[in-house]
Amino acid sequence: MQEEIEGVMEAVRKHHELFENALPLIASENITSNTVRLLLASDLSHRYAEGDVGNRFYQGCKYIDEIEKLTIRYAEELFEVEHVNVKPTSGVNANIAALFALTSPGDKMMALSVHDGGHISHSRYSVPSIRDLKLKNLPFDPQEMNIDRDRMVKEIREYKPELILLGGSLFLFPHPILEAREAADEVDARIVYDASHVLGLIAGKRFQDPLREGADVVTSSTHKTFPGPQGAIILCGNSLSEGIDKAVFPGTVSNHHLHHVAGLAVTLVEMKHFAAKYASQILSNAKALAEGLYEEGFEVLCEHKGFTESHQIAVDVRDYGGGDAVARKLEKANIITNKNMLPFDKTPETPSGIRLGVQELTRIGMKESEMREIASFIKRVVIEEEDENRVKEEVIELRKVFQHVQYCFDGEDAYKFPEAFSF
Repeated sequence: MQEEIEGVMEAVRKHHELFENALPLIASENITSNTVRLLLASDLSHRYAEGDVGNRFYQGCKYIDEIEKLTIRYAEELFEVEHVNVKPTSGVNANIAALFALTSPGDKMMALSVHDGGHISHSRYSVPSIRDLKLKNLPFDPQEMNIDRDRMVKEIREYKPELILLGGSLFLFPHPILEAREAADEVDARIVYDASHVLGLIAGKRFQDPLREGADVVTSSTHKTFPGPQGAIILCGNSLSEGIDKAVFPGTVSNHHLHHVAGLAVTLVEMKHFAAKYASQILSNAKALAEGLYEEGFEVLCEHKGFTESHQIAVDVRDYGGGDAVARKLEKANIITNKNMLPFDKTPETPSGIRLGVQELTRIGMKESEMREIASFIKRVVIEEEDENRVKEEVIELRKVFQHVQYCFDGEDAYKFPEAFSF
């Protein structure tokens, strides 16, 4: 039995060692502060609190009520919104709840296809199918890597959907919410904006402001550009709050991962103080990496638009074996990326691109000069086909001085850990 446990512990140790010595460029991940990590290991991870604040099915929840009330308050303040639900346990869960609250079976909806950058939960095989919705894909302009505004308006007027779902997984530029709102009003449609990838940029006021631009509901995971624990959040006005809350609990969530809620509260405070600076550095780093890769000879999408306005970069690597082959080669050099479909791909089995995200490297303090160095590493592995182990040694050397999470309070004396708790 001890050997079985040791096998798990050794795999976890090796995982930690890998990521302490790697350059994580996965666009859908981030790293929390040590304060949040401690909360994730607290007694909250053992407990249930089904129900709502002040009306739980279990006793022993009075401090959990305090935590949830604070989390909601901090989110309302940060995002300047009337109502917040912090119970969803994932971005997909938040999307399910929002669509159940705002639609009926048989209704029509529009969303981006996965092929054009939509998230898998926006596809006919996921949430729309669960709710029995009739899905039509939003028109997409591959040259601009964005929704085609004029065609979108025309098709909304013709299709007359009950719901329009914006946001995406490959998400380089702000989506046309204002234009969608105008057309949606003509056909009495609701707009849901999936901010999972860009919530941290929205918190820092460096992307777009979906609620002020016309979205009825914002759904989002809390662990991509927003550097919190895995989980999700829903933002909306008071007029939709009752339906959203019921769709979350008891509709789609039982117990809502209380340790994650506490971690989210702390991350919201971190972002209240640091989001503007953090988001600005993310955008600067993304552009610096994109420009560096372009200058090194890569086909980085949307050069004519400055490559990106988010944390993401999309690179066409068909000339080097495609996304899967390139991602595997880079992993051998401790550069962690993922393959990604691009709009001209014909099948998901052979993605032609890689998607890069700079938010985690930004969180540990890297800036423009490091982005240019990373672009050089990627060129050496992919274009020059240099031995991955040689590049790996330099990756490890670069990473040595970037081991501490920034844009948080970990280093301040005002609130020391682990003295704060004795577990």
